[in-house]
Formats: sequence, C-alpha cells, structure tokens
Amino acid sequence: MTTNLRRMLSLSTAMVVASTSLAFAEPGAELIAAAKKEGALTTVALPHSWCGYGDVIAGFKAKYPEIQVNELNPDAGSADEVEAIKANKDNKGPQAPDVVDVGLAFGPQMKSEGLLQPYKVSTWDEIPATIKDEEGYWYGDYYGVLSFIVNKDLVANTPTDWADLLKPEYAGQVALAGDPRASNQAILGVLAAGLHKGAKAGEETGKAGLEYFAELNKAGNFVPVIAKAGTIAQGATPIAVAWDYNVLAWRDELAGNPPVEIVVPKTGVLAGVYVQGISAYAPHPNAAKLWMEYLYSDEGQNLWLKGYCHPARFNAMAKAGSIQKELLDALPPAASYEAAVFPTVEEQNANKAVVTSGWDSVVGANVQ
Repeated sequence: MTTNLRRMLSLSTAMVVASTSLAFAEPGAELIAAAKKEGALTTVALPHSWCGYGDVIAGFKAKYPEIQVNELNPDAGSADEVEAIKANKDNKGPQAPDVVDVGLAFGPQMKSEGLLQPYKVSTWDEIPATIKDEEGYWYGDYYGVLSFIVNKDLVANTPTDWADLLKPEYAGQVALAGDPRASNQAILGVLAAGLHKGAKAGEETGKAGLEYFAELNKAGNFVPVIAKAGTIAQGATPIAVAWDYNVLAWRDELAGNPPVEIVVPKTGVLAGVYVQGISAYAPHPNAAKLWMEYLYSDEGQNLWLKGYCHPARFNAMAKAGSIQKELLDALPPAASYEAAVFPTVEEQNANKAVVTSGWDSVVGANVQ
C-alpha cells in the first residue's frame, strides 16, 4: 500500500495537468431507472465541510433530481455508522443508511460482520488494488494527512510537532476532532502520536499513543471536546488535530475570523484512507449503486479534490488529463507530505483495538 499511495501523493504535486475536461461515463440506463424508481438515498456521517461533501451531495442532486437525499447524523464517526446499520437491519425507513464512508480499518470489519453488499463501480480498475476489497465489498475513496489547526488569536507560538503540544503554554488548548473510542479520525490521531514516539504502526502505536495522550491530559493541555470549526472560533479548542482536508475547509469557513495557521507535524505524519460501502440491508440499493458511480466518476473525484482530498482514482485521472489544475494548486506543498506513513489494514486494526479498549483506563478523558 505504501508505495502506491506515496506515488499518488507525489503525482498530485509534481504533475502539471492542463486539461479540465470531465470524462464522465454514464451509468447504465437500467441502473438509473431503478434508482429513480426508488426515489431516495440515505447517507450517514457526511458533514458538508468534510472533503467537500456539500458540493458532492449537491452535484448528485442536480444530476438526479428525482432522488431525494436523506442525510443522517452528519457529525457521527465510523463506529456510529456501523451501529446505524446494525440497529436498522429490519428497518426500511429513513433511519436506515444505504451507504457508509468509514475509515480503512472499518471496511474489512463490516464485511466480516455481513454488513456490506458487493458492488464494483464502472471505474473499478482505476482504484488501486491495495485500497479495495477484491470482491467489491469496500473500496478506497480518498485520503489525507493529520494536521494541526491553530487559532492565532489565542495561540502566540504555533506548535510544529507533537512534542510541542506538551508544553505548559498550551494548557487547556489541544483537542481531537472526534472521540477516540468511536471516531476513525481520532483513533488515527492516537496512532500518529505513537509514531511520533518511535513506535511501530499497530499495537505498539496504540499503546505509545495512549501514553502520549495520558501525559497530555495529565499536563492539563488536552481538552475533551470534539473539535470543529465552531469550537476553534469560540476558543473552546484553540489547537485541533484533524485531517488536512478538514482543517483547510475550516480555514475557508472561518474566513479569517479568527485567523488560523495550519501545520503538518514534523514527525508522526499519518496518512489515512477512507472507504465506501453499501449496506447489506440498504432500503435503496440501486440508488446506493448510482451514488457510488457518481462518487467514482471524474466529476465526483474532482469534487473531492476541490474539498482538499486526494481521490482514489488520482493516478488514472492524471494520466488521462481529467484533473482540474486549479484544484491541485490549492493543496499544501509536496514537502509537507514526504514523511507520510500509510498504515496497512492490519496495522490500523491492531491500533484501533488498543485505543478503543484502553482510552478510558489509560487516558481517562471523556471526549464529547
């Protein structure tokens, strides 16, 4: 996985793409008709500022106005998505998700629990083999790196690495963008802290990361509040750890009020892949498949790129000249990503098991 994804990162900043044309391949007429007949699609855990999902959902609605998009619990985490499917197995109503977007480690878990159904989009071959299930139960959609966002009205000295966050000057200022017991983003934040301490990705990073956050909490620097743009602006979470695409979107949303600075840490640079899947109990399975076709089309992939994410089909689209150059120019410089580590599914699973089971006993901060 590491080699392929590193190549995707380097391509995103080194390649000059002149074309802005979209080579959108239309899904089959039969699928479109079946999806329109269902007339609805239920998503879950898709904040509009996350990876440009606001534009993605609007684009899907514009293309298929006959399909009503029902958005459940935008601020939920990956574990909440899993539970939403489990809790609604026999429910064909509006509380049953058709599709999920979860952290890489959750894909194999959901497959093994029988919560997903297979579907291969028409652009399947252009999704790297290392980030998809060969049977089509889950498939990588985009990735980013964990970064710090800093409210400059409240923080004089911008931290540049994980070690800095332990300094007394950051008392009551550092937060995660999720609950480490349920949120993939937060779970991987613990993994990144473990990497910073020199631990090997997996069980070791889980233990080392928990020790780091226990130290951060004991020092009085950790804030048990889930960070987002609003909490940063309010001063509740002056320093937050989140995906680069989230903090860049928050920066745009805040528009200088307050001014913020974004930093990719010098060490413990973690790249994370998210994956898509269709619920095995989806009330609207054809609409779900059409949604996937849209996400993995050039149009959908470019909208994720507009939201500061690196889309899964980046390599193939770059080769075909179907990436919009102005979107590449808006990304952070390549040097920020050179040290990025891409943990395998197995390493993420091992880390996740340690973090979710040990957070309460080791760190003891009830994040909410």
